[in-house]
Amino acid sequence: MSELAVYYETRRVGTIAADVEGPSFVYEPSWITTRGAFPLSYLMPLSAGPVKPAVFLPWAANLLPEGTQLRTIGMMLGAAPEDVIAILSEIGRDTAGALSIGKPGTSGAGDWKPIATAASLERILNELPAKPFLAGDDGVSMSLAGVQTKLGVAIDADGRICIPVNGAPSTHILKPDSDRLYGSVPNEALCLTLARRCGLSVPDVTTGKAGKRAYFLIRRYDRLEHDGRCRRLHQEDVCQALGKPPSAKYEANQTSIKGPTLADMFALTHNAMRAPDVLALLDHVIFSVLCCNTDAHAKNYSLMISGRGFSLAPLYDVMCASVFDGVTQNLAQKIAGKNRGDHLARRHWEEFARDCGLNPTRLVARVATLSGQVQKELHAAAEAVAAMPAGPHPLVPEIVAAISGRARALLAGLEARPVVPAAKTAPKAKPAAPPQSRTSRRKVKK
Repeated sequence: MSELAVYYETRRVGTIAADVEGPSFVYEPSWITTRGAFPLSYLMPLSAGPVKPAVFLPWAANLLPEGTQLRTIGMMLGAAPEDVIAILSEIGRDTAGALSIGKPGTSGAGDWKPIATAASLERILNELPAKPFLAGDDGVSMSLAGVQTKLGVAIDADGRICIPVNGAPSTHILKPDSDRLYGSVPNEALCLTLARRCGLSVPDVTTGKAGKRAYFLIRRYDRLEHDGRCRRLHQEDVCQALGKPPSAKYEANQTSIKGPTLADMFALTHNAMRAPDVLALLDHVIFSVLCCNTDAHAKNYSLMISGRGFSLAPLYDVMCASVFDGVTQNLAQKIAGKNRGDHLARRHWEEFARDCGLNPTRLVARVATLSGQVQKELHAAAEAVAAMPAGPHPLVPEIVAAISGRARALLAGLEARPVVPAAKTAPKAKPAAPPQSRTSRRKVKK
């Protein structure tokens, strides 16, 4: 590869160029002057100069899947998993955000191929582990980040699930059930339904069945359907915005690169966004703790990017981990040095607030409010999930019990006060003061 074009729909945004140090990027001059033009990233403002590989490559790597999926795709395409640009040139026409890599994207529904039957969809879901994102199928070019098996699909005007081809955008993300994570479909559906009932910004979600397979379906928040067209909206995850590779998405990781902390994320939000976004991020963090969501790493928070600036993306990728065997119970990012949600007390939330430039009293009040809302809405959310097309699931009562127990634990922690030794608070005895009149008597400071 000497050059690879990057497009927003049919408009050229810039060019990826080979460099001895790695791939670099330069904006197209006409894009910089386009009304409503947006930057690729918080770290790549619109300018004429080249974006160096040290900045561009981590951003590009975060567009790809991870782990087994990436290795499988690499073998199918004859490319090393580390060859980010070679893989994106093949599967990058429909990615997270608004950009198409290599060839232009489209905005119409003419290139959505309906999946004919439930049996056909079941076969696709069964084949996904060996053929991630249907890589290699004629006209299919899509990529989604993460480890979990998933597929970008489109829902047409008749409600049919379709495979986008020839650069057409997907409108939804479909996640099939998992042998490793029993009950993942109702788990994620319940957590996000609960979040919406508690007032958080969440895309539309539902479940479905294809033969013996269940699946979770979530509308893409980076797509906007209007007058028969599906427009792409740009976004990036926090790893991209902070220049971290996907291997450093956890605060504690075994790479040589320090992962983002919650303080880092709040600093980014303070610097790039407005006050409502800061409060929304706080709600996302608190809610993840309430749901026992231990996988709330930096790639599971994102920024929306437009010509007007940056804003926080809706909540996504939330599951209750405490009901899964073999999954860590440690939070992905610590709160005041603590990585267990059940161990958080008022003093930890107050310290966390100071670390992140927030008001401790208001933050504690928000923890109490959200905990109460979760308890109030939990059973209604479970009933809503049972009414979805995949139907009820035997794991749901366990999920409800785990989340309810966490809410009670957080509320109890807010009532806990640190015990200070009496010797540190009791003042030494002083000689009795001479009698004073009621009006002249002064208060003694404690």
